[in-house]
Amino acid sequence: MSNVTKLPTRTHVPELDRPAHSVPADDLLAAGKRLRDTVPRASQAMWKRHKDRADPLDLLHASDAGRQPGLAPIRYGRMLQTPFTFYRGAASVMAADLATTPTTNVHVQACGDCHLLNFGGFATPERGIHFDINDFDETLPAPWEWDVKRLVASFVLAARSNGLSDAAGRDAAVACARSYRERLREVAEMSPLEAWYESISAEDFIGMLDDPDLQKRVKRRIEKTQGQDGSELDYPKLAEMVGGQVQIKDQPPLIFHPDMKHVEGYREAVDKALATYRETLSDDRKVLLDRYRLVDAAMKVVGIGSVGRYCSIGLFMSSSNQPLFLQFKEAVPSVLEPYAGKSLYGHAGQRVVQGQRLMQASSDIFLGWTTGLRGNDLYVRQLRDAKIKPLVETFNRGMLELYGKACGWALARAHGRASHPWLVTGYLGSSDAFDSAMGNFAVSYADQTERDHAALKAAVSAGKIEVHIEEGR
Repeated sequence: MSNVTKLPTRTHVPELDRPAHSVPADDLLAAGKRLRDTVPRASQAMWKRHKDRADPLDLLHASDAGRQPGLAPIRYGRMLQTPFTFYRGAASVMAADLATTPTTNVHVQACGDCHLLNFGGFATPERGIHFDINDFDETLPAPWEWDVKRLVASFVLAARSNGLSDAAGRDAAVACARSYRERLREVAEMSPLEAWYESISAEDFIGMLDDPDLQKRVKRRIEKTQGQDGSELDYPKLAEMVGGQVQIKDQPPLIFHPDMKHVEGYREAVDKALATYRETLSDDRKVLLDRYRLVDAAMKVVGIGSVGRYCSIGLFMSSSNQPLFLQFKEAVPSVLEPYAGKSLYGHAGQRVVQGQRLMQASSDIFLGWTTGLRGNDLYVRQLRDAKIKPLVETFNRGMLELYGKACGWALARAHGRASHPWLVTGYLGSSDAFDSAMGNFAVSYADQTERDHAALKAAVSAGKIEVHIEEGR
């Protein structure tokens, strides 16, 4: 495996040397158009395996560093299921590949792991439901195209996983890219304050649906979720009474109490981590947090790419015994950092939190960061707060395309919220040149993912990689 990584040269746009408020939109639009001379929009379709491409399995093994070794077989077992599940766990592989693709190198606050299952509905602090991006473990300032390309390729892989044709997957990818282009222009035409307040409400999402019956089903699901408290919903499944004390229920290997729980000084170290976390909250959120006390904590295995990383859940109870579950999840350097440059934040948990606050229309009120008992960087959020996970495995061709439009809209809103959207809008233009290029890229990169998935299958068959296949997955 080649260990040489080349940081891309940032495109020099003279207009960006001036304070943002002093650059006319027309100048940024013209600068964006000039970028087409060096990076034609059609060139964005290109995916060709680089002759020095690192072995994807080597990259995955490298990302195992720091994970709990006993959980690695679960991670690889989940990735083994389909090319799509492989893709979800292989953000580091695609980051290395994206660094070799054509790019304008105009940086925005990027999600970094922008596949279609990292979008969905969730409750805002005002208890409305918004559609938005909901995973920021890899967020970092990086080329805007990298998010778009990871997103569109996920639609072709999802289509294949659902038994749909490549034409259906490509149409969804094109619809996603077109929505991104058109919605970004809308954001560019807003004032900065309007763009900051822009969101995609449940009503906006329902309004995209043409089928009245589907509208009713989605509305019922949203209304049901909106009336639920995530912690109240999780409590019966995750907690139990033991010796008159409430505690988190062990469900190995996915939920279990750490061995160090009974080590002397453990609770004092936990209290110190909580105090550090508390200081990252605003004063009003500190008052709210102080109304709960920690009664138990346990390890929890989550996701695919995160399996093996430290993740714990804390059960907090109020004085009248209402529960609150907080998740403490390990943050490590973004997979984009070798190719886009190091984060400005020395604490990876702070990187995640600040990126999330920049990109999301409305973020979890308990979002913060701290340092764990082993010195590892952690970020904190509610375990679940009225989240609506998209049932992508049930999508037909029409619904996949519609969902592509919604995701493209959400990504455009996030990118345009705290950047120079006129610059990227000038590059994208009003034609479908970029949209079509993204459709072609999505199919080509999905083919590459299938080859990488086949390599994993071969390694498992040869006994080189141990996997744990979970019942029911």
